[in-house]
Amino acid sequence: MTDPSAIAEYWERVRADVPTLPEVVPGAWAFGATPAHADALLALVIDGVKTGTASSLWDYEATGDPQPYLGEFSIILDGSGAPRAVIETTDVTIVPFDQVTSEHAHSEGEGDRTLDYWRTSHERYWRTYSESPRGFAPDMPIICERFRVIHPR
Repeated sequence: MTDPSAIAEYWERVRADVPTLPEVVPGAWAFGATPAHADALLALVIDGVKTGTASSLWDYEATGDPQPYLGEFSIILDGSGAPRAVIETTDVTIVPFDQVTSEHAHSEGEGDRTLDYWRTSHERYWRTYSESPRGFAPDMPIICERFRVIHPR
């Protein structure tokens, strides 16, 4: 479990470096479904390789969590739940799974960065970890999000 005070303290440190950021602490979350996956994806973000992510719209509907939006700031957690980075969402597009582009697959920075790899790994992910009872379908709505790293720079 992530310590809310650690997240608030992290945000204040980041705001000291980037004073134009809002005072309100943004949402904090980790990529992936396991601590090891969170750490691996975070490393890609910090290295500048991963500039995109994809989410199941069905999962957002099932959990009631707010969907990502343009200009949103997020604190990214490592596998232990510690805050490690801040990103800003620069684009959000919803498309069916089978219409995600090769450009978006490349932006996610995983595997060999091809669309084939993306489809295989993401289908497996949603079949295993989906929070929606609908699970996976080839035409399921996918939120394709692009972002930039605000901190660390």
